[in-house]
Amino acid sequence: MPSDAILQIEALAFPWQTLDPFLFCVHHDDAYPAGNAQMGPQASLEGRDIGQDFAGKDGWRMYHGNTVPGFPAHPHRGFETVTIVRQGFIDHSDSLGATARFGPGDVQWLTAGKGIVHCEMFPLRNAQSPNPAELFQIWLNLPAQSKMVEPHFTMHWGEQIPAVKHVDAQGLATEVQVVAGALEGAQAAAPPPDSWARRPEADLAIFTIRMAPGATWTLPASAGADTLRQLYYFEGEGLQVDGQSFPGQSVATLRGPHTISLRNGGQSAQLLLLQARPIGEPVAQYGPFVMNTQAEIHQAFADYRRTEFGGWPWPQRDPVHPRSAGRFARHADGQLDEREGAQAILPK
Repeated sequence: MPSDAILQIEALAFPWQTLDPFLFCVHHDDAYPAGNAQMGPQASLEGRDIGQDFAGKDGWRMYHGNTVPGFPAHPHRGFETVTIVRQGFIDHSDSLGATARFGPGDVQWLTAGKGIVHCEMFPLRNAQSPNPAELFQIWLNLPAQSKMVEPHFTMHWGEQIPAVKHVDAQGLATEVQVVAGALEGAQAAAPPPDSWARRPEADLAIFTIRMAPGATWTLPASAGADTLRQLYYFEGEGLQVDGQSFPGQSVATLRGPHTISLRNGGQSAQLLLLQARPIGEPVAQYGPFVMNTQAEIHQAFADYRRTEFGGWPWPQRDPVHPRSAGRFARHADGQLDEREGAQAILPK
C-alpha cells in the first residue's frame, strides 16, 4: 500500500535534486593517489582539461585546480554553503581574512551574504599512500531580507557535532550525525546568525545516516506541518521506506509531518537527509550569485567587478597550508582555533 508520506522516489541526478530552501547538493568522492611535493597528485595530468577537470578520469578530478585539486578563489552572494567532510582535508581561505584546514567529520558553514570570495583546495597530504577525499557541499538559500547581510565564517568541528546511535530489537545499529537541527534530544550547534536555519519556524535539519545491514530505524516526524524532506540513498541496496522499495542511488521526497520507517537490506546503507520549511520566495540564480530578481543578479556582477567583495588578501588564488599542519581555523577577527594534532602555522 502506498505511503502517504512519500511524494516521489527518483534516480539521483548530478548535481542531486533539491527543494526550497536548498539550492544545490553535490557529493564529491575522489580516489586521489599519493601526493607530490606540492600536495597535488603524484600522477600525470596529461589528458585532463586543467582548470575545468570534472571528467573523473582514473577515479578523481582536479576540478578548477591547476596543481592541487579544488576550487581556487571564486565569489558568492545571497546564500550559504554547508560543507560536510567525510574523508580527506580542505584548505579554506576567504576575503574576510579567515583561513582553515578541516577534515573528516568537520563541517564548515559559510554565509556569503552581500558578498564573499573564498577558495576550497584539497591538499593531498599523504606522500606514501592514496588520499581519498569525500564531502558533501550544500547550498542553502537566504531569504530576501538576509541576502545582503555581512558575510560570516563558521567552523563546526567533528568532535563537537552530536551523534545519535539507535540499536534496534535485533541489536543492529543506525548512527546519525546531527549537522543541523535536533534529533532525540541531540541538538546541533547553532547555525550562523543570519541563516534561515537559525529560525525555529524553518524546521531545518541536516543529518548523515549510516545503517548496519538488516537494521531498522524510524525517522521522527518533523515539527512543521509544511516541512518537506529529501532523503538521499547514495550507498547500499535493498532499503525499504515505509514498506516501499528504495533503490540505491535514489532520492525520496517526503512530507515532513510523518514518521518514516526505514528497513535496511543486506548491505551497509548510507543516506543524507535535508529537511526544511520552504522560504517560498522567487529565486534568480546565475553562477555564484543567488538573488530574488534578475536586476539583483546584474547588480551582484557589477558590485563584484567594482569591489571584488573586499579584495583577495592572499598571495595566491589557490593557497594551501603546509603538509604538516593539522586541523585549525584562523577567524576573520584573528582568533585562532587549533584542534588536536595541529601545529602553529601562522604568525600569532
